[in-house]
Amino acid sequence: MFSQECSSAGFPSSSGENDQEVYECPLCHLVCTDYPVLQEHVELHLQESSFVEGRNLHDLELAQHIQNEEVAQRREAARQEREDFQKLQRQYGLDGSGGYKQQSLRNMEKEVAQGRMVPAEYHKRKAEMMESLAFGIDDGKTQTSGIIEALSIYYQNEYKDIKRVWLSVGVDHFHCSLGDKGWGCGYRNFQIILSSLQKNSIYQDCLKDLESIPCISKIQSLIENSWKEGFDPQGASHFNGRLHGTKAWIGACEIYSLLTSLRLKCQIIDFHQATGPSGTHPRLLEWVLSYYSSDKKNGPKVLRTSKPPIYLQHQGHSRTIVGIEERKNKSLCLLIFDPGCPSEEMQKIKGKDICINLKLLRRCVGGLKHKQYQVVAIDDVLSAEEKIARQQASQLFTAQRIP
Repeated sequence: MFSQECSSAGFPSSSGENDQEVYECPLCHLVCTDYPVLQEHVELHLQESSFVEGRNLHDLELAQHIQNEEVAQRREAARQEREDFQKLQRQYGLDGSGGYKQQSLRNMEKEVAQGRMVPAEYHKRKAEMMESLAFGIDDGKTQTSGIIEALSIYYQNEYKDIKRVWLSVGVDHFHCSLGDKGWGCGYRNFQIILSSLQKNSIYQDCLKDLESIPCISKIQSLIENSWKEGFDPQGASHFNGRLHGTKAWIGACEIYSLLTSLRLKCQIIDFHQATGPSGTHPRLLEWVLSYYSSDKKNGPKVLRTSKPPIYLQHQGHSRTIVGIEERKNKSLCLLIFDPGCPSEEMQKIKGKDICINLKLLRRCVGGLKHKQYQVVAIDDVLSAEEKIARQQASQLFTAQRIP
């Protein structure tokens, strides 16, 4: 409490013996004649001051707490952003962990450590891989030939409920190996398509520098070269202009740029939404039928066309369309080579149980339920002038959208 001694130290005043003693507040100089009243008045001052100081202190602490929380949130957001970016880099092979060569060596070393490969086989395969990379030519170890020929014979002699079948000519299957497992499907699909193009005289002039099937590292360099020519600068920027030595996934735009840089006339079709019940894409199958049939509905039951295979992309994976079935009930079914299917399985299609194993290739409308599909289809060859026009047009990539 405010003491008597303090309150009267210079503040009480009296004008004479009979005058009434008055007291002055030391804080606001209020004058009163009743000391207890003054004391209560001063205590209110002190309580108010204490409250204001406490409130100010509380406000300061609250502001500091809010600021600390904001700083912590920003740090957490930045950490999460870094982790997400690193995750995407790992997912798309851009984390600097190496490419085909490094992954091949690591996986072969694991095979040896786990007893699935003897050291002598490891050194043999390592030497073969190094030779393949040095010459830029695929070693052919994942290649399966003769499937289209086996299909042609089968459809003509055995299958009764097929009205008509269209097939691309001479397509070889390539599957992902220890060196590109998990990310190499786009490159393997290019090898599949190229294997057919090389057998077609229409495209020989465009492919005179690609007489052999290139290895994945060579394909990466070819795509980089297309970027250097000016194709798809946005895509090049996404990969920082570099694929060679990485495990980067590629898609329809990279395949288009590479094919166009080789003077192959092609187009990207974007089936951006379902056109049938249950999220299916019947318009995709109808487009493929139109591509292969070229409006020639009347012909032999099995037609080995001159049409190249079609690159098919959906979220997370890509495959190659090599033909299409039209059944007597008018339903359609795509014939697809999947780089994820190993050679041992593909070889079965050439065996006596082809009817059973044909399920590896068939994709009817009910089996195509991804949200979006893109195809890259080759139509013809480009003149030098047309190639320049396509390169300039690729500055802003657009695809034909269906529907």
